[in-house]
Amino acid sequence: MHILRKDEVVYVDEQDNELGTGEKLEAHQKGVLHRAISVFIFNRKGELMLQKRAKTKYHSGGLWSNTCCSHPRPGEDIAVAARRRLQEEMGFTTAVRHVHHLLYRTTFQNGLIENEYDHMFVGESEATPVLDSEEAEEWKWMSPEAIRKDVKECPEKYTFWFRLAFEQVLSKR
Repeated sequence: MHILRKDEVVYVDEQDNELGTGEKLEAHQKGVLHRAISVFIFNRKGELMLQKRAKTKYHSGGLWSNTCCSHPRPGEDIAVAARRRLQEEMGFTTAVRHVHHLLYRTTFQNGLIENEYDHMFVGESEATPVLDSEEAEEWKWMSPEAIRKDVKECPEKYTFWFRLAFEQVLSKR
């Protein structure tokens, strides 16, 4: 029987085949490719719900990003993980569908390495979030046009993966 550690991630190859599991912080310290999820929730007007990551996050704290991001647990379906994390981080859930994936790697100023096979999900909701303060400190709705303009003018306000994924998710939704 596999005993789940709270912050365990699934190591994968570049085709998303599972290779094993490991501790989340260690994966980010060593730069091991692992599975991730990113959720993009739109309202009926087509605006995207953004979250500002909590300043206490071990990387990218205080930056704006998509509605929520995380890692599926070992053995957990990625869509189930996306809905679970949406509930945990933002205090609501809705149906989501997988639209894309993105492989990316970057090194942050603190030396941590993000090396992820990131599954992108979209959904629709009119919910008012109830934020988990350890995950997010603010939220807002923004139109795709306003996001494009702001990312172009102030890219440093946004997470690395959001800047990579945003246009791809829009084109697939």
